Amino acid sequence: MSDFLKHECGVAVVRLRKPLQYYYDKYGTALWGFNKLMLLMEKQHNRGHDGVGMGCVKLGMPLGEPYIFRRRDAAKDSLAGMFRREMKKFNKMERNEVLTREDPASIKNKFDFGGEVLMGHLRYGTSGEFSEGSCHPYLRRSNWPTRTLLVLGNFNMTNAGELNRKLIERGQHPIFGTDTQTVLEEVGFHLDEAHTDIYRRLRDEEEVDGQTRQDQISSELDIGKIVAESAENWDGGYTIAGVVGNGDMFVTRDPRGIRPCFMYMDDEVIAFASERVPLMTVFETEQDDISEVPPGEVITVSSKGEVHRSSFHKGEKPSPCSFERIYFSRGNDPGIYKERKAMGAALVPQIVESIGDNFEKAVFSFIPNTAETAYYGLMDGLRLYRRDQVKKRIAEAAKQGIVTEELLDELIMSNWPRGEKIAHKDIKMRTFISQEKGRAQLVSHVYDITYGLVGPDDALVVLDDSIVRGTTLKKSILKILARTKPRKIVICSTAPQIRYPDCYGIDMSEMGKFIAFRAAESLRKKRGEAALLEEVYQQCKVEMAKPADERINAVQGVYEGLTPEEISAEVALLVTPEDIDWHGEIEVIYQGIANLHASIDEESGDWYFTGNYPTQGGVAVANTAYMHYYEGKDGRSYDLPL
Repeated sequence: MSDFLKHECGVAVVRLRKPLQYYYDKYGTALWGFNKLMLLMEKQHNRGHDGVGMGCVKLGMPLGEPYIFRRRDAAKDSLAGMFRREMKKFNKMERNEVLTREDPASIKNKFDFGGEVLMGHLRYGTSGEFSEGSCHPYLRRSNWPTRTLLVLGNFNMTNAGELNRKLIERGQHPIFGTDTQTVLEEVGFHLDEAHTDIYRRLRDEEEVDGQTRQDQISSELDIGKIVAESAENWDGGYTIAGVVGNGDMFVTRDPRGIRPCFMYMDDEVIAFASERVPLMTVFETEQDDISEVPPGEVITVSSKGEVHRSSFHKGEKPSPCSFERIYFSRGNDPGIYKERKAMGAALVPQIVESIGDNFEKAVFSFIPNTAETAYYGLMDGLRLYRRDQVKKRIAEAAKQGIVTEELLDELIMSNWPRGEKIAHKDIKMRTFISQEKGRAQLVSHVYDITYGLVGPDDALVVLDDSIVRGTTLKKSILKILARTKPRKIVICSTAPQIRYPDCYGIDMSEMGKFIAFRAAESLRKKRGEAALLEEVYQQCKVEMAKPADERINAVQGVYEGLTPEEISAEVALLVTPEDIDWHGEIEVIYQGIANLHASIDEESGDWYFTGNYPTQGGVAVANTAYMHYYEGKDGRSYDLPL
């Protein structure tokens, strides 16, 4: 993706089903679970670079002994650094004879992450100022293990402000305004309620010792019910994992399946991750052994290892984030790889319409690196197009009795699409620029090209997986591509036009930053229809005064009557650099929404393209985002009003 987006976080959960001694005897290490957590997180490193965290709960620890542990880090290379520090502590304890790696019991007692329930999180910072304190997991401590709670997740709640107000109305005192806190405190509230009810009943029934009472409370807690009650008012996309201090853990997914979550289970381990392939790789298993966590389901694993599944699904239509398929998830997932190739192939008719079918006068390439898989699909599609041409010509010639060696040579040897690696990304340069704010003069050098491959009579067709803001296109990519001096540059996006904000996990929420929106606004003004922009603003205000379940997305009015082709043409004008020594044509082609859905095997959400949000919180965010833009306000439209 040329326009860098911060996006969904990564979740990793490892729950051992055997004592640590079992893993030492079979695998030669009592840190088998810890190592699996590290690998699961590393395999999802693409999902979060700003900060990491991990937590551990040890089962069956005697009262008075430490049982829950957490680490968080927002430094550079935080993932490797966090695990390196823990192993350094482990090795030091071994040297000092505090523990021995041949004795799993000593590891469980002395090493913080020598437990049976392990959770990890990789985070992109999407809540304003970011620090170690913003990293998951969040911990709610109590001197009762059955009231202590550790929570992490991949989510955004569109109604976080409302959820915080509910806490205040109860008499609680939320200290800081993040949706993570609202989740932690909401689950914590219902956990406290259930715990107190059980405790009071047991206290009045009989006198028992503290350990027995703790065991009784632990056995009666219904974590699935507690999570379902907590989720009743959540509006957003989420995969949330948590563990109570007694070892009861849960994983839940939003009722529409917006955020992804996958599960692996055998007789040794139960594991969860945000992507399928990390589970396949880390546990050396097959695709069929990995199941998707159903939307609206709570999966719990008790401290005794019992697995329970319950649903709070209300029949909502599944709307998984299609950007997972387009960009975010790693392309080595077999389903995602197939779908990305299909997205590339689906662009063939539009490309042929743009440049014609004389492929000898065209060069096909891609913006590295995430568009590469779709590029393979595009090349397959172009070859199929050419093969059909050849087949028809040969069939026609056969009917006319004019099949000659010269004709076969012409058809078989010529006019096949030519693919080249034109653009190259300088990762170090990009990292440097991101660390040095305001270095705009360096942006044009983020990409470089291969010289000498494109002729002046060639059309240069370059594939990207999406065009969000258009900033990198204008300031870097088109400038460097123009140095090849083709007759025409065609930029193709495997994603449709991004017209509306996301509010379920992607940092893509300000209307004025979308190049498709700016193109629509520009067209309205050019056509003397600027008054419509004011009308949409007033309609947004009307909608936001209505009850939540009655609101509609008034921002859709900005695009009414404008064709996708008209908006694409205006995008091409807006992203054309003014300061280049080249006067060829630039065209921008976006994927059609119907083609996108046809390329993806399962139901997928398309709200950023169509404005059809799966929850009312999304409608509110869209209207608010437009109002903020019209009023000249910066910032996310789902920030918490505390």
